[in-house]
This record gives sequence, structure tokens and C-alpha cells, in this order.
Amino acid sequence: MRIAILSDVHSNIEALTEVMKAVDDLRIDRLVCLGDVVGYGASPNPCCQIIRDAAEVTLLGNHDAAVAGRMDYSFYYDAARQALDWSAGQVTTENLRWLKGLPYTYRIGEVGFCHGSPIEPKAYEYIFALEQARELAPLVDDLPEVTFIGHSHLCRAFALGNGEVSDVVAQRFRLRRGYKYIISVGSVGQPRDYDNRSCFAVYDTDLREVAYHRVEYDIDASAQKIFEAELALNFGKRLFLGV
Repeated sequence: MRIAILSDVHSNIEALTEVMKAVDDLRIDRLVCLGDVVGYGASPNPCCQIIRDAAEVTLLGNHDAAVAGRMDYSFYYDAARQALDWSAGQVTTENLRWLKGLPYTYRIGEVGFCHGSPIEPKAYEYIFALEQARELAPLVDDLPEVTFIGHSHLCRAFALGNGEVSDVVAQRFRLRRGYKYIISVGSVGQPRDYDNRSCFAVYDTDLREVAYHRVEYDIDASAQKIFEAELALNFGKRLFLGV
């Protein structure tokens, strides 16, 4: 079975459209979205509709939770709050109802899914460095064999086993028996690893193989929509840089 895992679309319909074409070409069996369908970008409703139609399950990201009224985002910085307020005013009643009902976690056998750290999914803690991955060590026995996460917008993978936590540095790799894995799948709509192409991951459960996939899209069109919506200029400009 081959599972495509998407995360952090952030209302970028240009990126999502190209990613879905790539997913279709790969002939995957199941698709899971790890959340943050909305926020930052200027196309929340089209993105919600595509994900609703295509994904087996979509998890509740922190931006989704904010737009749906399921968390307090008053402590966010001004531009992020403005984008969330704008998105909340744009989403249709149907999409808002959908966001309100999204779960925090999902599991397919020994494959787990969460937006941020699985320690406390509602807290939306980040895992993008070894120090954060090491915090999972005391809970390693409770984790599934592999957990896919989003939230950081980075492509990072960590292996936990034999009392150690280590980086996995590869675009394609196989899971080793006796280890647990935390794998951050990058971002569809706002990559932050200095590669401006959209990113998603595919997990082949038979081969026990994870592969990252990068997809080019029309960044100019996506950024222009952000500018026209009078959202923060940086939300559009950073798309060109991949940061």
C-alpha cells in the first residue's frame, strides 16, 4: 500500500493543484492530509474543497483550529492574526463546519499521523531538531512504528532506537526494524527549507520506504493573489525563497 501524506497547504491553490497532479501520476492508494489547509494564502475555499474530496482524513492544524474557533490565537503576531481573521471571513459555512469537525490524530495500523508533536497534539509543539525529537524518547514504546507530522514546513526525519535519537538525511529511505520514526513531510503551500517547490511524502508500507517529492508550481500567481487580498506582503514574497 502506498500512502501520500500532505501537510500545510495554507490556502495555496496553485501549489495544491500541481501536487494533486503529481499524486495522481504516482497512483497512490490512500491520501492523508496533516492539516493547516487554510491560513497565510488567499484561496482557502478551493483548497478546502480539493482536500475534502481527495483525502481519506484531514487533521486539524493550528491555523485550521484558529479559523474554526477551536483555539485562541490572540498571541500570534499581527500579520498571522490578520490572515486568520481574513480566512475566517472567507470560508464558506460548509467548509467552516468541516474544519470544526477535524480530528487531531489518525492511525493506520503502525502508521500514525499528527500535525505537530504527538506528545500532546492539541499543544501544536514543533519537532524540527534533534533536541525536540529526543523529548519523545521516554514515550517511544507508545508510538507507532512511524509517525508522520507537519507544522514545521521542513523535511526532517528522526529515528529513535537503541537508546538513541538520530537524524535520517535522505530524500528516499527505508525504515529499519526495531526503530521508531518521526517524519516531517514538508509543506505543500509554504516550504521553509530554502527550496521553493511544494513538498509531500509517500510511504510504501510493503517496501517500508519513505520518499519525499518536490513539485514546481506557479509561484507568481499564488503570490499575486496574496498581494491583491492585502495580506502581509511577506506571505507572498517568502514563497519565492522557500523560507
